[in-house]
Amino acid sequence: MTETAQPDVTQSAPDLKALHAAVVYNPIKVELDDVRAAVQEAETAAGWGETRWYETSVDDPGEGVTKKALKEGASVVMAAGGDGTVRAVAESLRGTGVPIGLLPSGTGNLLARNLDLDLAHMPGSVVSAFTGKDRAIDLGVFEAELPDGKRERRVFLVMAGLGLDARMIANTNDDLKAKVGWLAYVDAIARSLRGHNRVRLRYKLDDRPVRAMRVNTLLIGNCGSLPANILLLPEAAVDDGIFDIVALRPEGFFGWVQIWVKIVWENGVLRRSAVGRKLMSMTREVRTLRYLKGKRLAIRLERPEEYELDGDAYGKAIAIRTWVDPGALLVRIPQESEIDSDQDAGEAKQSADVPQ
Repeated sequence: MTETAQPDVTQSAPDLKALHAAVVYNPIKVELDDVRAAVQEAETAAGWGETRWYETSVDDPGEGVTKKALKEGASVVMAAGGDGTVRAVAESLRGTGVPIGLLPSGTGNLLARNLDLDLAHMPGSVVSAFTGKDRAIDLGVFEAELPDGKRERRVFLVMAGLGLDARMIANTNDDLKAKVGWLAYVDAIARSLRGHNRVRLRYKLDDRPVRAMRVNTLLIGNCGSLPANILLLPEAAVDDGIFDIVALRPEGFFGWVQIWVKIVWENGVLRRSAVGRKLMSMTREVRTLRYLKGKRLAIRLERPEEYELDGDAYGKAIAIRTWVDPGALLVRIPQESEIDSDQDAGEAKQSADVPQ
């Protein structure tokens, strides 16, 4: 009896040396020698090829060099800088299937905070970039119509804001922020409150009718947490395909007190325990805060207003359109992380025309 030869089904191990990472870094925000040392140690341990380095600049905060890294075959792109660097890298990685690795730096680290990543151990974040797993998260796409009629389109990962929030960021002294971090916003708030603080707008949320609203601040959230462990949008999830939106509408000092109690006390303290949540169910909603949910939002403003994305000011807009791009970005997280995304990636749906 002749024995039939069996095909060789053994798969060869992937050639890790053929893989390489990229680091897009802001030279002002990072201690480059420390990052280089951590990356070299991690790439050697993982068996990858030599990492390539791309420096941001005023003219290119990250989008251009990230596209160059992709063209040169990067398997993961680490963002080393502030929230602006992370946003710029994410914009160019959108929909490519190449993950972003988050290296804590700067004062915000907003996305890393919302993903519960370790902000205290940069070498561990580098190791995760080489050996971790990928989590798909949503991106917010934001199109601004400028006062001169031009349009600009960007993405955001955490929040977009209009009104006092954006004016505060625009008024923040960068030198002071570099010295004292988020305390610099106290000075910015004081200066912002001196001017006009009412924003009149018309908006269309998904397929609902056009509505009018007057706000102090409007925040559109892909995530819910801010620095100092402030939980602004308690129901926001980074991979649910939905924006959580909050309108702040205080009337005088007492209105600000109500907002403080709602955000800092109820969201930050009571919501964290069963007893606290029961107490919350017994309280009434306040008029100073209005929460909305939706996938697409179009806004027409009464006058040009400042807007911000992930903590950076981008000027003034007379109208905006924003929508969710579900699962559009892969984030490299530690293998032992218990947080996984159950949201399938989808195609972004364009929002309705801005109400006229």
